[in-house]
Amino acid sequence: MENNEFHTVRGYQLLEQKKRILTSAMEDYLEMIYRNSIDEGYIRMSTLAELLHVKAASASRMVQRLGELGFLIYKKYGIIVLSEDGKAIGEYLLKRHRIIENFLRLISCEDNLLQQTELMEHDLTPNTVCRINIMNSFFTDNIEIYEHFLEYQTTRPLTVSTCDYV
Repeated sequence: MENNEFHTVRGYQLLEQKKRILTSAMEDYLEMIYRNSIDEGYIRMSTLAELLHVKAASASRMVQRLGELGFLIYKKYGIIVLSEDGKAIGEYLLKRHRIIENFLRLISCEDNLLQQTELMEHDLTPNTVCRINIMNSFFTDNIEIYEHFLEYQTTRPLTVSTCDYV
């Protein structure tokens, strides 16, 4: 794709979705299953539905789809256990979430932090997530530079004109 081939946000999402096996919703489910099965090794269907604020029937349909793709093993109305592939993907998804969340905190964007993280995480490439993680580490390892950045930030009004690129 050339630089002058613009699309709507949804257009870009559809282009990327054609390249991916997992939808954003599937990623959310796998991340939540992984996040909540770290200690016990499983999660119950009712708990999953409650955590994602969806109906049990919706959670059941998604778990079926993820099971068909080989990412988890489940029994109707029972427990959900991630397969090895599911664990690997879930671990990456949770790390990605934490990297983006940490980035937003570092740049002082804590308003609606969870919502912003959730909206951003699905549309970033693994390479971009890796580069954000490197920047997070840079600021963490170079606290004096980070403090200088925070100070600089206070001198810049938060307006659209501040974000001009010209």
